Amino acid sequence: MDFSLSKEQQLIQRAAQEYAEKFIEPISQQIDEENQVPDEILKGLGELDMFGIPYDDEYGGAGAGYASYVLAMEQIGKASSGVAMIISAHTLGLGAINAFGTEEQKKKYMTKGCKGEHIVSFAFTEPGTGSDPKQITTTAVREGDYFILNGTKRFISNAGFPGPVVVFARETENGKISAFIVEKFCEGYSVSEPWKKGGMHGGPLLDIYLKDVKVPAENMLAPSGMGYQVLQFGISFGKVGVCSTALGGVLAAMEESFKYAREKTHRDAPIAKFQAVQLKLAQIAELYEACKWMTYRLGWLADRVKDPVQFAKDAALTKDYVCQQLVEITSLAVSVHGSYGLMRDYKVERLWRDSIVGLQIEGVSDMQKMIVAGVMLGSK
Repeated sequence: MDFSLSKEQQLIQRAAQEYAEKFIEPISQQIDEENQVPDEILKGLGELDMFGIPYDDEYGGAGAGYASYVLAMEQIGKASSGVAMIISAHTLGLGAINAFGTEEQKKKYMTKGCKGEHIVSFAFTEPGTGSDPKQITTTAVREGDYFILNGTKRFISNAGFPGPVVVFARETENGKISAFIVEKFCEGYSVSEPWKKGGMHGGPLLDIYLKDVKVPAENMLAPSGMGYQVLQFGISFGKVGVCSTALGGVLAAMEESFKYAREKTHRDAPIAKFQAVQLKLAQIAELYEACKWMTYRLGWLADRVKDPVQFAKDAALTKDYVCQQLVEITSLAVSVHGSYGLMRDYKVERLWRDSIVGLQIEGVSDMQKMIVAGVMLGSK
């Protein structure tokens, strides 16, 4: 059992860390306040191949796998969960195209995606669906060599960036759910203003409105009626990004807590001398190690999937645990800071607000537990 990182992994981790510390961290407060990531930040990440780490170099990716993706996302998420959220949602959509796309589709959509020139979206959720694909109301009507799509998608990451979006719709001809690659800002495509969510600012969530959007039949992703399989696959691999982003928040909370405990003085000595503070710091460190190795393992598993059902279980288990611990750890970090932890002048306040988002996105906590229990009990 080897826990060491390869030279390539170390280089990717270091590149992400250096970029995040030099360019993202100094403006992380600005990103939080303005709820927007500057274009030059995304451009720089694209130049470092951070938008295509897991994918083959023949499509413009880094060919480094999901294990390396986790290492990079931890460092980016440590600086800004909003920036990491953009990459995570992008990788979710791009991963679906990589797994189910034809060679023509992959060549057309993946190269610009891997370079960050296009940012991909994944549009399943609707105002009335929650996590149930049976309730999808977006329709796809076949007209010759095209499908006409109509419907509304809710809380869609990256919907305002140029690039493709994987849209799930019900074919009126057979009633089955299928996936389609739609080019954002085509005729009939429009979006809402970004939702004003409580945390992870900079990672935009918008509603998508599809009004008689004409999609070539060749843009169907996977055969007709396989939308649910595309969805299951995408969400499982998408949780690698969610976990990695959360892990970055855990690491940031730990570093901020130890730094504050060493620097904040009481009666001419650092508060780190107090046993109560030491107990909190030790608990944070313990939980970070647990989250770290679970997330690193998930990245390793994502590169070696043999049984998609078992991987879905591992992804759900890891996502639920790490995101729950992020809430606990950021609360402990605020406690270490005392009243200062509630002030926006201190990073832990932002980390605390960010923490609650992870439990709600890409499947709420109870849904993850149901997946884990269902697989382990052999439920159909």
